[in-house]
Amino acid sequence: MVKRRNNRQDAIRDIVRGKSIRTQRALVDELQAIGFNCTQATVSRDIADMGLRKLSEGIYVLAEDLHLQRMVSEFVMSVDRADNLVVLKSQPGTAPGVAAAVDAAALPEVKGSVAGNDTVLVVSGSDETAMDLVNLVNKLRDAKK
Repeated sequence: MVKRRNNRQDAIRDIVRGKSIRTQRALVDELQAIGFNCTQATVSRDIADMGLRKLSEGIYVLAEDLHLQRMVSEFVMSVDRADNLVVLKSQPGTAPGVAAAVDAAALPEVKGSVAGNDTVLVVSGSDETAMDLVNLVNKLRDAKK
């Protein structure tokens, strides 16, 4: 039972980071699409256990991603990818704070980051996980506080 819950919550974490989920029903549908047999009541308990928050735009984010969301939506002007490297261009002087937020979020796809004045270089484990990071950053950029 605990293993299923942990696996389901890991899947919820991946779904919420990868897509703009606005309702519990949408989350149930996403989980069922990848093979989890669960109800909205189960997902509601998972949301409470995991501390998911709903932004004013109506999308769910993980509590640990809230600081990252604020930093990205306020300061990141563009995001680009080259293979497994992601480049975040930010407002002058804000790159160290953005890099710190990326590191603090403990994203599984991030191996590390280096910041200059207005540029953050994020190293990912693969091209695919770098694309996941680009998608997450773009989702967070679109979610203004």
